[in-house]
Amino acid sequence: MIDTDLLKYLTGFFVVAIAAYEIAKFLQKKLNFPLITGLILTGILAGSSFLGFIPEYVLPKLNFLNEIALAIIAFSAGVELHLEELRSRMKSIQWMTFGQVVITFAISSTIIYHIESFIPFLQGMPSYDRLIISMLFATIFVARSPSSAIAIIDELRARGPFVKTVMGVTVVTDVLVIILFAIIFSLAKNIIHEEALDIMFFVLLILQILLSVGLGFFFGKILKWTLQTNLNFNIKSLTIILIGYSIYSFNHLVKMEMSKMGIHFELEPLLMAITASFYITNYTSFNHEFEKIINFISPYIYIIFFTLTGESLSLKVLISVLGIAVLLFLVRLLGLILGGFFGIYFAGEPKKYYGIAWMPYITQAGVAIGLTTIISQEFPEWGHQFETLIIAIIVINQIIGPPFFKWAIKFVGEEHQKHIFEKDNNQKSAVIFSLDSVSLALAKLLKDKGWKVKIVTTQKVPENSEIEILHVDKYNKDNISRLKFGKPDSVILLYPDDEKNFEIAEWIYESIGSPNIVTRLHSGSNAQKFKEIGVKIIEPTAAMINLLDHMVRAPEATHILLGMADDQDTIDVEVHNPDMMGLRIRDLHLPQDVIILSLKRRGNIVITHGYTQLRVGDILTFVGSKESLDKVKIRFEY
Repeated sequence: MIDTDLLKYLTGFFVVAIAAYEIAKFLQKKLNFPLITGLILTGILAGSSFLGFIPEYVLPKLNFLNEIALAIIAFSAGVELHLEELRSRMKSIQWMTFGQVVITFAISSTIIYHIESFIPFLQGMPSYDRLIISMLFATIFVARSPSSAIAIIDELRARGPFVKTVMGVTVVTDVLVIILFAIIFSLAKNIIHEEALDIMFFVLLILQILLSVGLGFFFGKILKWTLQTNLNFNIKSLTIILIGYSIYSFNHLVKMEMSKMGIHFELEPLLMAITASFYITNYTSFNHEFEKIINFISPYIYIIFFTLTGESLSLKVLISVLGIAVLLFLVRLLGLILGGFFGIYFAGEPKKYYGIAWMPYITQAGVAIGLTTIISQEFPEWGHQFETLIIAIIVINQIIGPPFFKWAIKFVGEEHQKHIFEKDNNQKSAVIFSLDSVSLALAKLLKDKGWKVKIVTTQKVPENSEIEILHVDKYNKDNISRLKFGKPDSVILLYPDDEKNFEIAEWIYESIGSPNIVTRLHSGSNAQKFKEIGVKIIEPTAAMINLLDHMVRAPEATHILLGMADDQDTIDVEVHNPDMMGLRIRDLHLPQDVIILSLKRRGNIVITHGYTQLRVGDILTFVGSKESLDKVKIRFEY
């Protein structure tokens, strides 16, 4: 029998979730709000405490969405736990993890226990209850956000020992947090529900953890079987979501059957899910496909999870706890700072890390909120207030954390962002690395087209060359940085060594930001790293085959594009003339022998039509007679 009310509210919730995502994107763009914060705030507004789109009594019926989301969040944490990548920094990771987990936990739980007068729902509680709730707070405080850390690292193209240690600590900590939570949460249920803490409790607790890990490997086998089938990508993605939900369903079944026998026993679904993901990541050949699927489904899951979390909160209560949230944020920050000092000291890291060791670990997200949701559901008497307070702290962490992490990466010099290109003058210029017949021929051709060209070489500079040639002893960043070749529009890398070419390309990318970097590739295995920084690749064999293909299928067009037609040429023109802004392509009044081949906007190729409107900064590629192209260039560049 279909529950029509549930179906109605489920449909309504998905409409709210879609709206929440759009609103969150708007807040992210206009106010620089973290996406998670926008989703939670929209959920609060749509919830029963404000607009009432989703009544409070419906939320328990939607709990299965929470369980699916928690499983995927645990899968995401396990995906990042690559043992091979952590080994080179294992000593630092061990000590930093110890400092961040143990020191943060100890300091946070101790301070919270002694400031219970500032936390309304702790006032008047028995001392043991206050202690265990303080430990639950501290457990949440230890949790990190791998997804937020990865986003910042990718944005800055950061790499180096500091960043590697941060990622290792972030991921390992989330695994340990789930184990720590399993222990503290079990203790909390016994103490708060006034059940006996006898030897049988601890035996069952150890058995619960061990069995959860073992079953995690079992579910990992099921994931492996799914991944090795011939199902298409979308079906595999849906199946993995169902496997995540089945972990929670299995736990409910075990709990129900054990309660019939008079035994309070339940597994730890988060531990099972993260173990299954860890198994796929480190012990199967399907790790890349699994990571691709998790990265594909996670954004949708997060939208549902954080919107639903917001709908369960009260806006009035959230505002009322902001003062306490700031106080507890500072308590957590103190734990992070002292934990960072401890980890750096015992790991023997450079002293310059002392002041920044805590900065990468402020941000929190999925795991922290997931654990908080579990507490809220288990202890409804005070759990909702606990959840609201934690959410307020996480919102502060989400706003404060990313800027601190970015600053720390820049401080240690491990950022590799693209330099903003600023042109010296209006004349097009190019620098070619390597001196051979191809580079000389290219330089002469570009010079004939009006370009200013320089060649950089390690060879002896020939006398009376019509091309300016610069000499370096070796191709490396230090030598190249001392050369005075300005800010070229294009850099061409023809040295017969992919590693050297990449080193030069990366330096150009970070220090000058030239918009066009081209390399001749010698090994296909090196292609990806060039593509990541936008280098255009020419693989000689493939280029020849493609050229012949175009010569056969479209010989006249190929002649023009290659400059082999005497009276025809191609040019790229950037729109500088503000009078062209908003003008439609159909209204350009181009010479009859000129056509537009492509339009590039903010690094992306735009499919044009007659009604496409131009913007300042657009780069248009024209083909036509040389005389007509000169006229076009003057008109567009103003």
